[in-house]
Formats: sequence, structure tokens, C-alpha cells
Amino acid sequence: MRPLLTLKVRPALPPALAALEHVAHNLWWCWHEDATELFARLDRDEWERSGHNPVLTLSNLSQDRLIELSDEAGFLAHLHRVTQSLDEYMAERPVAPETAAKQIAYFSLEFGIHESVPIYSGGMGLLAGDHLRSASDLNLPFVGVSLLYREGYFRQYLNPDGWQLERYYDNDFSMFPLTAELGPDGQQLTIEVDFPGRVCRAAIWRMQVGRVPLYLLDANLPENQPQDRDVTRRLYQGDNDMRIRQEILLGVGGLRALARLGVEPTVCHMNEGHAAFLGLERIRALMCTRAMNFAEARELAMSGNVFTTHTPVPAGIDVFSADLVDQYLGPIRAALGISRDELLGLGRQNPFNLGEGFSMAVLAIRLADHVNGVSRLHGEVSRAMWRGVWPDVPVHEVPIGSITNGVHTQFWTCGSEVSRVFDRYLGTGWREDPQDSRTWSGAYQIPAEELWRAHERDRARLVSFVRLRARQQAEQRGSSLPEVAAAGEILDPGALTIGFARRFATYKRALLLFRDIDRLIRIVSDPHRRVQFVIAGKAHPQDLAGRELIRAIVQTTRKPELANRIVFVENYDIDVARMLVQGVDLWLTNPRRPHEASGTSGMKVAFNAGLNASVLDGWWVEGYRPEIGWVIGQGEVFADENYQDEIESRAIYNLLEKEIVPLFYERAADGVPRSWVGRLKASAASLCPVFNTHRMLREYDEIAYEPAATRFAMLGTHDGALARDLAAWKLRMWRQWHRVTIQNVTCDRPSTARIGDSATVRAVVFPGELASDDLCVELVSGRVDANGQIEASTVERMMLDRRRDDGSLEYNGTTTIGQTGTVGYTVRALPNHREAGRRIEPGLIAWAS
Repeated sequence: MRPLLTLKVRPALPPALAALEHVAHNLWWCWHEDATELFARLDRDEWERSGHNPVLTLSNLSQDRLIELSDEAGFLAHLHRVTQSLDEYMAERPVAPETAAKQIAYFSLEFGIHESVPIYSGGMGLLAGDHLRSASDLNLPFVGVSLLYREGYFRQYLNPDGWQLERYYDNDFSMFPLTAELGPDGQQLTIEVDFPGRVCRAAIWRMQVGRVPLYLLDANLPENQPQDRDVTRRLYQGDNDMRIRQEILLGVGGLRALARLGVEPTVCHMNEGHAAFLGLERIRALMCTRAMNFAEARELAMSGNVFTTHTPVPAGIDVFSADLVDQYLGPIRAALGISRDELLGLGRQNPFNLGEGFSMAVLAIRLADHVNGVSRLHGEVSRAMWRGVWPDVPVHEVPIGSITNGVHTQFWTCGSEVSRVFDRYLGTGWREDPQDSRTWSGAYQIPAEELWRAHERDRARLVSFVRLRARQQAEQRGSSLPEVAAAGEILDPGALTIGFARRFATYKRALLLFRDIDRLIRIVSDPHRRVQFVIAGKAHPQDLAGRELIRAIVQTTRKPELANRIVFVENYDIDVARMLVQGVDLWLTNPRRPHEASGTSGMKVAFNAGLNASVLDGWWVEGYRPEIGWVIGQGEVFADENYQDEIESRAIYNLLEKEIVPLFYERAADGVPRSWVGRLKASAASLCPVFNTHRMLREYDEIAYEPAATRFAMLGTHDGALARDLAAWKLRMWRQWHRVTIQNVTCDRPSTARIGDSATVRAVVFPGELASDDLCVELVSGRVDANGQIEASTVERMMLDRRRDDGSLEYNGTTTIGQTGTVGYTVRALPNHREAGRRIEPGLIAWAS
């Protein structure tokens, strides 16, 4: 029975408590402990039942309890303090004025803001949430854009056999901190996107994350067809037909939503390729508003687009068939005025390869002027992975950079005992400006006993949390009363506690710890040096191999020798993650190198007085120092994966037996492991100033956002004159470039030379119909490897010496010899625009023959 009318009913708050709704509807509260404690004081049992959702907690309180609180002086003082803090935070202006025209829009298919808002699945969503929090703290002109999922990602539970099963719950949006965006008529604003033979509408909602609005699109509207209402039903579910609809709604619909709201972004940041369709929509909009053709609008649009790739393997990229692209992108292709082959070519590394699928990552790369990976190693992997977009460009010069991920300091330490110790000895600077290394150097001055006792309390809190979860899991599985009681006694609050939690994909190698069960049993069974593991994580519902990993681990941990010493915690979410990173002593990470793009869990552990043991992959390549943690292996990659697994599993056992466990149990007379605590301090001083999202956001602003905003403004001035000129110049380059050749390369040095000698190289360039101003001719030099290739090359611009009678151009360049061995030289030409300068353009590079 469907209602004719609906009302959103709110609790009848006494006037003295009215500010509670104001605070509850800004997720600023979730990274400020005083605010979270305020909501817990309402009713601690209800707070836990609600999943730490203040809106739901308020709705479920009895009127008597509300009246009682309105007369409680202590609570009212607490409410006033929190409200004042929020209001002061929101009123604070940027320290330095931002570029007047800069407005950044950050598009992501998922956002991990808080466990009470389940519209995320894993690491990329958690990073997106931290990205928004730091953008808010740094007062950047920022908005987020995503989808509002009715069911979100699944809740995990295990059957008695240890097999992962999934539950989905309808999210009651009236119990979320959401505000409907309304038009002048008082009706909720909607946008439309075209699907084959129909229109899909989506309502616009806003979730306030500190100073940053996160706009969310909801397609579950009565006027939509049933299959389109499901577009915002579940995250990462369904086939390619569902995925392309979700990504059209995110990219095309998201940009239209901002236009509907009057938000005009100068910078659009695509967090992974899911949002790449925004590039096409931005071009279409500029064609309409600026009266540009496709090529002109593309130059202007891509100048303000930023793309971050998170995926180090091609299998993780969304690739659609040409037929599916035809089916769904027909209307926008017609609006863009381009051919089918031109559209499909935008999503192919080789535009002319008709057998290549349409890659969302390639589309994003081709429509963004800034592209980056999420760690230095991942930048290298990405350059190799996508070098086909720039044929003939040396892999190290492929224009894909890297900005290493970080974590939001205050969110991931919120509520921990260690954070209070930091407050006492580091002041508030570690929260407000976690990038300041001078603040973190104060960690060395914290008394060892005080830091250790604080961490012990955090570990005890983790053990209590896991015991409660284990009892609940046992009850849900219908276990006997003795089994439920036994679940409440698992783990030891004083034992070395090692955490392993992540998405259960095969490359994460969750079974590496279990390759030698007898050896593992000996490690965890020593009564004098107790060791225990807490494991958590989900497998994608369609990943049978990942689900089998979970089942195998659960079955193994039921061995009597391992029971109660290795525990699997179901339904890994932000709440579980926060408890784990705050309570473990050591975080174990052992992916197959180089498949971990970055990883951030180990960073969170460092902020909570924990240590890391990891393979040299992702962020740990940059973070590792012998005095702050441990490395598994030496970064080798073997062709035989089974052999590599054997070598690195033994390395884990060796580290535990010979280094980690002995160091943890090396105690002074007061029971404090002073050498271990020394590592904790060194870890905080070394890692915390670097691996935080405040540093990450400042890096994005300096390297990507500010240059993109400046370039977008430059290309757009004077009715887009420079964008139009650049498009015409590129067309001329494409038509004429095949005639550019380089010949007669000579060097004035003999076949041998010494360090410090100079060498002058000359070359003759035949430019065809191009002018010398259209060319940048470069001398490329470097040591020659065993395959006869120049490696780690240096590049120097050559100067035009003279124009020859036959129309060719003679260039010369002088370089100083700076290395021994066999050094090679060659010459190349790149396009050069008189205002935009030297450019590495796909397919436009000429090498000396």
C-alpha cells in the first residue's frame, strides 16, 4: 500500500536542545571527540544500537529523556561548548585568499565519511572521505559529488562453515544527516540524464561535511523505470549495463547537478575512472555556453580536469564494449558532433585498434591535463601501464605523476587514549597542522611509560570490542550458550596484538601467514610471549576466490591450538577499522608487489602508536626506515609466484620469531618495552608529518588544482581565444606531423671521453609545412643498457642554428658528460605552441632515424 503523501517527522526537541539537530546535520562532529561524546551522552545503549548515528539516536529517544536532558546543566554546558566550536569552525575564513575563480569539484563513486553513512565499500571510499575532511579543515573551495545508495554496500556475516554471506538493508534517508536541495518553488531539485529510449531523473541531496557540501544523487524516484531506480540501489553491484548507467549518472548527472545548483567548478577532480564521463559532459556544456566546436571545448575542459588513478592492474579498470557505448552514449555523441570512431577512440590506448574496449581510465587520461597515481611506486606502475596512450615516449617521461595518499589525522585518532597523550605533550598542533615535522619531533619527549600505558588502554578497548562482536556473531549463528560465553573470553588484553584487515582479493595474499601452520602454532602458543591476530575484511560478492580465502582462514582458526588466538571479525567497516588501527601493536601488510597502489591502513596505525611490517609496496616504499618498522623481503618480484609466496611467508615467520616478538617482550623493571616504545616515537616523528591528508591536499592544490584553475582561466579569457587557437594548432599538428623527420645527427666528440667533457650534437630537421616555432627539438642522452636502450635519460633543448636552402633546419645542442660507461645520444622533436609551450601529445613525437 503506497502513501499518497509523506511527511518527514523530526523529534520534538525542547528549545534548550534545539542545537542538537544543527550539530547532528554536519558531519564535522565525527572527527571531533567532544561532539561524538555529546551524542553518546544522550543514551549510550541507543547510540551503539544506531551505529553511532546522531540523527537516528535523537529520533529514538523518548520525550521524557529529552525533557530530562533539557534540565541537565552539565549536558547543556557540553552542548553549548560543541555548538560554539562548530559555529566558530564554520565562520573561519581562509588564512590566504584563494584564487578568486577557483572552485574544485571532487567526483567519486563512493565516500567513506562515517560508519553511520554506509555509501562506501573500502579504501578508495575512505580516502575520499579523508579528502573531504582535510579540504574542509584547510578551507579549500571544495564540493564533493557522488550517488546516494539505497542499500549501499553489503553487511557481511559468516555461516557456520565460515562462508561469507551478504545482507542488504534499505537506508532510511530520513534518518541520515541529509538536506534536500530545493528550488524556488519549494520542490526538490532534480536532474536528467539520457538512457536508451528514456530519461532517468535523480534528486539532489546535500550532506554537509564540515565546510564542504557533498552532493548526492538519488535515482529512486517513482517516475523512473524500475531498472533505473536501481541505479542508486547498490554500490559495485550488477553487470556492465548497470555500471555504465551508474557512471553516466555520476559523471554527466553530477556535473548537471552542480549547474542546477549554480556551482561552476573550474577544477573537476575524477577520483578513479568511474567519473570520466564528466569530461564529455563538460565539453558539451562548454560547446553550448561558449559557442565552441568539440576540439575547442575539449582544450578548455581538459585544462581544468584532474584524474587520479588508484588501480595498478588492468583487470581493475572498467572497460565497456563498443556496443554498450553506442547504446548509452548516442545522445551525448550527437551533441558533441563527433563520429562513433572518434568517441570510441577517446577510450582506447590505440584509437585505431577496433578490437580494444572502451576504458574509463583511458577516457579520463585523454580528457585531463593532470594525471597522477597515489604513491611513487604506483606512479611508475601507471606510467608503464598507460604508455600506450603516448606511443614512442620513453616510459619515465609518460606524463603521469604521483601524489602519495595520506589519512585524516583527527578522524582516525578520535577517541583514542594515545591522542590525549599527544595533546598533553604536542599541544594542538598535531591536529591542526599534522604536516609540521617540528610538532611531531616532540614525540621523542613523551615519557615512555605514559605513551605505553595509553596504548595498553587502547589495546584493551579493542579486545573488549572484539569480544562483544564475537558474542554477537555467535548468537547470530545460533551457537550454544557455552559457545557464546566462550566467545566473550577470546584474546588477551596484554598480548602482542597484530592486525590484518583489508579487502579479500587474491593479490592481498591473506593466506601467506598460514602457509606453515605448525610454525604459526608455535608462535602463538608460547605462554611467556603471547601473540594474537585480529583479522577482518570483505570479499566482493562475485569474487569466489576472495570468499574462499575467508572460509579457509576461518576454518583454520578453529583448530584448538589457534582458537582464541586468531580471530576473524565480521562486517569490516569504519567502526571496526578505527578500533583496529587504534588498538593493535603491529599492522601486517603482505600484498603481491606492485599490486598495492598505496594502502592507508598502516598509516593510521602510525598515528595511534602502532608499528608496521609490510612488503615494500605502495606507501611503505616511501615510509620504511629500519628504526621504525619491518620490511618483508627486499622488494623482489619473482616470476614464480608460488616460490615468492614461500620466501615471503618464511620472512614473516622469521621476523616474528627473531625480531618482533622478542622486542615486544623485552621489558624494563616497570614492565615497559622501552626499545619498542622508542620505535613508536620514531615512527610517529617520521611518518605522521608525511602520510596525512593535509599534506596530500596541499600537494594536490600546488601541483594540480591551482595550475588547473589558472590554466582554465587563461584558456577561457577573451571568449576562449587561446583554447580556440590551441585546438586549431593541434589540428594542424596532426595533419602535418607525419612529414617531420630528423636526419644527419653528428657529434663533435671522438668515441671516448672523460667525465666533465662537453659534447656538441648537431641535427638536421625537415619540418614539412610546419614552422620552426612549432617545434621543440631536444637532445636526449644517457647511459646505454644491455639491450642497447638509453636509460634514465636527460633532456636538453637544442637551439636553431640556421635555415638551409632546402627548407630544413639545423639545430645544435651542447651537453656536459656526467657519467661513465657507454653513453648514448639521440635527437627528437615535439610540438611547441607559442603560448602553451612544449607539449607531450599522444602520437606527436619524431625521433632521429
